[in-house]
Amino acid sequence: MASTKQEIIEELKQLLEQDTTAIKEQVDHLKTQFYTIQEETGEGMEALDEQFKELLGIYKAKRAEIAAAQAKEEADNLARKKAILDEMKAMVEGEDADQVMANLQRMRELQAEWKQIGAIPATENQAVRKAYQQYQEQFYDLVKINIELRDLDFKKNLELKTLLCEAAEKLENNDNIIEASRALQQLHDEWAEIGPVARELREDLWNRFKTASTIINKKHQAYFDELHAKEQANLEAKQAIIDRMKEINEPLVNGEPMNAKQWEEATAKVQELQNEWRKIGFAPKKHNQAIYETFRAECDRFFATKKEFYAELRERRKEREQRHKEYLERQKAREERQREREEQRKAFVAKGGDSLRRMHERLKQEIKTAENNILFFTSKSNTANKLVDSMQSKIDELKKQLAEIEKKMNEE
Repeated sequence: MASTKQEIIEELKQLLEQDTTAIKEQVDHLKTQFYTIQEETGEGMEALDEQFKELLGIYKAKRAEIAAAQAKEEADNLARKKAILDEMKAMVEGEDADQVMANLQRMRELQAEWKQIGAIPATENQAVRKAYQQYQEQFYDLVKINIELRDLDFKKNLELKTLLCEAAEKLENNDNIIEASRALQQLHDEWAEIGPVARELREDLWNRFKTASTIINKKHQAYFDELHAKEQANLEAKQAIIDRMKEINEPLVNGEPMNAKQWEEATAKVQELQNEWRKIGFAPKKHNQAIYETFRAECDRFFATKKEFYAELRERRKEREQRHKEYLERQKAREERQREREEQRKAFVAKGGDSLRRMHERLKQEIKTAENNILFFTSKSNTANKLVDSMQSKIDELKKQLAEIEKKMNEE
């Protein structure tokens, strides 16, 4: 069995090489299977869809051509049968009794010609067949001569119709009810083509044939009742799956956050629902396509939202990786600066940096001492003021030296 769209297309091509009138059920099955298959969209998928539609178009055109030819053939057949009925009617309504015997051979010729005529429109079939049976019976009722010939025809017709009864009764053992129903219809067509039997046997023989037909018709009706019930159950099962899909999609529609683990769990549930869907048979024809499209829309919505989530997740991961990269670069720069400072410190020490530091501390201490002492002499006397000025000059000189040392330390 085909499992991909390409395989279905190849199978359809092979079918189109056969008799178009005999492949309808297979084409309908392929059509349903084609539009049910879940495949990722992408390059080439649209081309497959177009190719499949073109093949369906060829199929429909062939069927339309055959249907038109069949309709014309059925119309021609109907015209031929109506012409025969008109001639038979003229025979049974003729007032000349002697003509009946002369018409007997012609009646047989008309019967032979009738049997060779193919199908007619179904809407006309019952009325035409009824008229044919009526005119046959009326004609033979008018035949008053050569009773042995009439009895011979009756006997032959009895044998043929008895065989049809037996064939109809055997159909009860056919487990393929569709095949049995078609065979029964063929038997009814043959029954209508056979002439009458003796009047006293007609009712019993017909009741036997009708009883066998009723059994097949009831089984046929039961088959389709069961089929419809199963399709309805399939519809309900598919609707239940859609409801479960909506339950999965509802948090997504409401914007509830989900992490990667929750997404994977939800994906497993969706895939399980898709597997369940594939195991369910067809729903009623009028609902089958619509409910599939609803299910497909729910699946598409889920996977589209999942795609957006993982796109955002990848974007956030890239941002984190970028921030981490920038952090590492800053850390590397800090370490580089520390290394440079350490090298500078080592170089500074090697050039006498410790001596400058000690001199720096000593000057700061002298300045502090001088500033404390100058407070003691402030405003005491003229002599004190002169001493203060002298000490202030010393402080200024010390600060100048201190500034030079600090500049040198910074340069180092």
